Parts: sequence; C-alpha cells; structure tokens
Amino acid sequence: MYITLLKSKLHRAVVTDSNLEYMGSITIDQELMEAADIVEFEKVQVVNNNNGARFETYVIKGERGSGTICVNGAASRLVQKGDILIIISYCAVEKEKAVSIRPKTVFLDSKNNIAK
Repeated sequence: MYITLLKSKLHRAVVTDSNLEYMGSITIDQELMEAADIVEFEKVQVVNNNNGARFETYVIKGERGSGTICVNGAASRLVQKGDILIIISYCAVEKEKAVSIRPKTVFLDSKNNIAK
C-alpha cells in the first residue's frame, strides 16, 4: 500500500504577481524550487494564508534569484499581490517506508529570500 506524505514546502512565500491570461500554473523562482526539492511541472497544493483559498496546480520554473511567485490562469483570482502562501509538494511512498521520510521546509522572508 502507498500513502501520500508531505515531501516539502515553501513556507510564507509572498505573491509577487498574477497573470489571469496565462493558461495555468504557478511560476516559482528556480532557486526556491531547488531548495524545496520541487521540479518543473510537479503538482503542488497552494494555501493562501490571507483568504483561506486552497488550490492545486503545477509548477513552472521562474528566473533564478528573482524571488518570483506568480499565480497564473484561473487560480490568479484566488490571490492578490502580497498575499502569503504555503506551497506544498507531496510524495507517494510505501507505508512501511513512511517512517524514513523527512519533509523539507524552506522558510522565506518578506522578499522571498530563504530565511532558514
């Protein structure tokens, strides 16, 4: 049996932009993706701390070092620039191996720099 566990998260990411006309996804600074072990096109869950909205989408790579967190497409209606997000990735593992999984949490400051 496989179960779904937290793999990693970007904690307190600040929305830098939104783009309703783009066909979907969330654009994340490549440096932040690597720090949280998130790969391009991976499915993520996004939680908006400002309004409680939750949605799933996939990640596209943003410019390295830019601090970009841009919500695209229909989901852009669920955020505003400056909102605080938690971006979560999950993994499916055999139940017996679940005890060995240690999620990675990347804490961000107000400018989307890695705080710790």
